[in-house]
Amino acid sequence: MCGINGILHLQSQKKVDERLLARMRDALEHRGPDDKGLFVENNIGFGHRRLSILDVSAAGHQPFLSDDGRYVMVFNGEIYNFKDFYAELKSKGFDIKTNSDTEVLLKLFQLHGLKMLHRLNGMFAFAIWDKSEKKLLLVRDRMGVKPLYYSFYNETLYFGSEQKALFTAGVPLKIAQDGLEEYIFNRFVAGENTLYENVKKVLPGHTMIIEESGKITIEKWWDLKNEIQQHSKISNPVDWFRDTFDDSLKLRMVSDVPVGVLLSGGLDSSSILASLHHHKYKDIQTFNIGFKEQEHDESHLAKMLTEKLHYGFHTLQLENQKLHDNLIAATYFQDEPLMHLSEPHLLGISQVAKPSVKVLLSGEGADELMGGYVRYKALQFPTLLHSIATLGSIDMFAKKPRYEKLLRYAQIKNNQDLILFNGCNMYPDDILHTYGIGKAPDNDYRKQIYKDAKSLYPDNLRRQALYFDQHTYLCSLLDRNDRCTMGASIECREPFLDQRLIAGLGSLEDKWLFKGKKGKFILKSAMEQRLPDEILKFRKVGLSTPWGDYITKSPAFKDELESFSNSEIFRMPFFENINSKKLIHSLERGDANAISYIMPLFMMHIWMKNYVSQFSSVLDLM
Repeated sequence: MCGINGILHLQSQKKVDERLLARMRDALEHRGPDDKGLFVENNIGFGHRRLSILDVSAAGHQPFLSDDGRYVMVFNGEIYNFKDFYAELKSKGFDIKTNSDTEVLLKLFQLHGLKMLHRLNGMFAFAIWDKSEKKLLLVRDRMGVKPLYYSFYNETLYFGSEQKALFTAGVPLKIAQDGLEEYIFNRFVAGENTLYENVKKVLPGHTMIIEESGKITIEKWWDLKNEIQQHSKISNPVDWFRDTFDDSLKLRMVSDVPVGVLLSGGLDSSSILASLHHHKYKDIQTFNIGFKEQEHDESHLAKMLTEKLHYGFHTLQLENQKLHDNLIAATYFQDEPLMHLSEPHLLGISQVAKPSVKVLLSGEGADELMGGYVRYKALQFPTLLHSIATLGSIDMFAKKPRYEKLLRYAQIKNNQDLILFNGCNMYPDDILHTYGIGKAPDNDYRKQIYKDAKSLYPDNLRRQALYFDQHTYLCSLLDRNDRCTMGASIECREPFLDQRLIAGLGSLEDKWLFKGKKGKFILKSAMEQRLPDEILKFRKVGLSTPWGDYITKSPAFKDELESFSNSEIFRMPFFENINSKKLIHSLERGDANAISYIMPLFMMHIWMKNYVSQFSSVLDLM
């Protein structure tokens, strides 16, 4: 796990400034405090910050050069099955000199080129410079666990693990109008675009080749739709899932440093811990985020399970000034306004874990793969949704927050928008009435994913929503996990996101996912002999946080709320008609819905005040 960056001048006579390259690299120091390296040759330069996980010796130093001197690579991530290739590489005459997956990755590329990608089980973002053909290759893993951003500016390509590396190099920080619209309507920017003008992501499962001439070739090397369609029939789904999940977990325990578990107390992370115990892993430390508010807290379940399995337990409640400080820090690490609202807590528990472990296992992905969100239930009977839309005046719906949200959701008229806005807290009519913003984003990427989902699962809105979330919402969760854990210099691994599980689950019948009150039927069936009933039957909480109480009752947020009411964002063209004081008053008087409207704006205020100012003036934003 590392931070990578690079510069390629398309004017081949222009030399890379080593000092600028080093500043980009060191903006990513939190991603790799153990070692640092540079490679510069005329118009190309690579930087690397290393977090040592496999082969912690100096042999794992990067940038990594091939034995013949032709290729240079910087690599962020882990190839879990790297030792499986030893025999093949040795038989082809390659000498394995380290215990690092980096060496194996580059030698596989030398032997097979990009065809080797399908054989990798791992999470990765890497860049390879071919000195002979003068080509730069950028690659990202199947699900986008590892981030990779780039920008073309002044006839130069800049790339890095985080946007801040690009801004450090001088790429202008400027908000994209369509990115801002997508942030407001859909909570985050999906696809290759970002919140910023002229800053893009390499898409998950894609490669990008940049030639010195400026020619760019982007290709998809892994397609989930094809993987699902071509998957063979699974004859015994429960056994298949349990065996594959266990194997995925064993692969993700490959490490030369201690590995711990992010343990919420919910089904997903508890399944990870139970499987570790089943396979007799010893001395596992678990790390839990607790809340004093009972409706948000699962720490008692996490503590109970660790005691039962004889593992270590550490918990954290984040409040008041520490919460405020972590909010500011998480905003810096995230590079964009916080969206999930749990980022300060995840950063905090990663900081608690850092003295004990360098790797944390997370249950991320289980909900999107196996139907774990309540919001999917609304899509089971779309005709019933349309009936609910006519019941707006009935008090039963108007006075209960969950029913009230369902009522607002039911006002959406077409299936495409039911999918596009299923993961949102606000819907287009809400934004029009509360913010005065009526122009919805183009959402071209989201619409293409919906089209793929519809062709794969015709007339099945729940499955369409899962496929859609796997390409959109899950990507934002993985980015949150990466930024928050790496903010504490810890690597995060997700056992549920093994490619065998992703494709296999996508091929199963609905009953294995949606049966029962809470979804994830196949996971519960596979774990029923390993987990106690208290966890198997406990209501789903997830990592939800009571931000309404935080910002109105915590002394640490008193001044921040006042600053928010007069924020610069309300002088921006997109937000100039919003009555900030009215929104705050609604929140203070206990309006449960107000938090959904305030938090995107509040987090943008925090971001602008504490992040943007480091790279640009507010006048440059729009």
